[in-house]
Amino acid sequence: MRMRAQVLHAYGAPDSFTLEDLEALEPGPGEIRVRVASTGVNPLDVKIRSGQLAETMPMTFPLVLGSDIAGEVDRVGTGVDTFVPGDRVVGLATAGGYAEYAVLAADQTCRVPDTLALTNAATIPTAASTSRRLVGFIGPQDGETVVVNGAAGSVGSALVQALVDGGTHVVGIAGPGNHDYLRQLGARPTSYGRGVLGRVRRLACAGVDAVIDVAGHGFAETALELRGTTDRVVTIADFAAARHGVTVTTGTDEDRRAGAFEPQVIAAAQGRFRTEIAAKFPLEDLPAAHRLSAASHVRGKIVVGTP
Repeated sequence: MRMRAQVLHAYGAPDSFTLEDLEALEPGPGEIRVRVASTGVNPLDVKIRSGQLAETMPMTFPLVLGSDIAGEVDRVGTGVDTFVPGDRVVGLATAGGYAEYAVLAADQTCRVPDTLALTNAATIPTAASTSRRLVGFIGPQDGETVVVNGAAGSVGSALVQALVDGGTHVVGIAGPGNHDYLRQLGARPTSYGRGVLGRVRRLACAGVDAVIDVAGHGFAETALELRGTTDRVVTIADFAAARHGVTVTTGTDEDRRAGAFEPQVIAAAQGRFRTEIAAKFPLEDLPAAHRLSAASHVRGKIVVGTP
């Protein structure tokens, strides 16, 4: 069976993607094949495509990126008894989502309730699993104050909701246009840029107990000033922050297991977890989606979809 896919043959600009006709992969043992409805565009995809991570995460080309994949099961591999063709699912792969069909490990996939659109489901896996890892790292206690830099993006939004639900006070740093959104999630918002240190301190009058950076852009020094120590300061977006003593955390195989994001999929279907779609593009317009992701702090997640 043939399919269309956006293929990367070398690091480069967004227009480096080429829409090609390929043979669809067959699911192996323990795998399923999904007819893709929507795939989330993660900042990591943008960094990989541009070559920013060429030394730390070298890629083999040709490559089809895209890891947050939602769609309907098309075929199941041997040993899979948890899914059948036609099931609505979302999963977290290492790559392959920028295509009409993708293969997922069955244990990295969960069902999507009928009350949740597949487009919204595609915004959840990376955001939820990363949020889970970060919350586990800082170990917030009831009543503590945590600063989140990049609070309105997909990971930031999931993180704010998890922290607030756990009884933590959250100061969220985001663009002014997202401040009302952060208030709705339960955070106290402030803006990026000059004077952010003083603004955060005024909002966190009892002190800052932890800082989580999901946006990067040289926030490490400010984070350390807010804490006065490297303890409970963590980033997923600034690899250079390690030289300041900040912990840099990356995903693990465990983060891709369905259990790391299925609770949020269920909660979203029940209206208890908010998903936000920043923009939606057809598969053929993937370069435009990458340009938007690279150019701005979007609210929620950009997704690409197939008819």
